[in-house]
Parts: sequence; C-alpha cells; structure tokens
Amino acid sequence: MKTIQLEIPEVLDEEDVVSFLAAKLYESHKLSLGQAAKLAGLNLSDFMGICGKYGVSVFSDNIDDLHNDVKNA
Repeated sequence: MKTIQLEIPEVLDEEDVVSFLAAKLYESHKLSLGQAAKLAGLNLSDFMGICGKYGVSVFSDNIDDLHNDVKNA
C-alpha cells in the first residue's frame, strides 16, 4: 500500500476524512468493500455503517461485483 500525506483543515477529523475517501472509492468501484474497509481501518460491518452515513450503498446491482467483494473481504 502507498502512503500519502494530506493537509486538511483543523475543523475536519482525520478518521472522518479517511472513511469518507474509502466510501467514495468503493462507490466509484476503485476499491472492493473489503479493501475500502481496510483503508478506513474498520471491520466490514462498521465500514458498511459508515457507507450509509455518506449515502453510499453497499448493495451492488452487478453479481460480479458481489463476488469480488466476497473474494477481497
């Protein structure tokens, strides 16, 4: 995994920013659900809850996406 450094405003919480980024990367199909949960530093169940917070559905219309999520979890 690569490491990046990002400056964020003081009003933002680092964990929220990372969770939001992970959720949006999952939503845009850049990461699987398991990969995004790992990036956020959360277990799968907790990450699924975070996705709901950001309006990101964890249910896919594509069966191949579901298989990839299970494989990468």
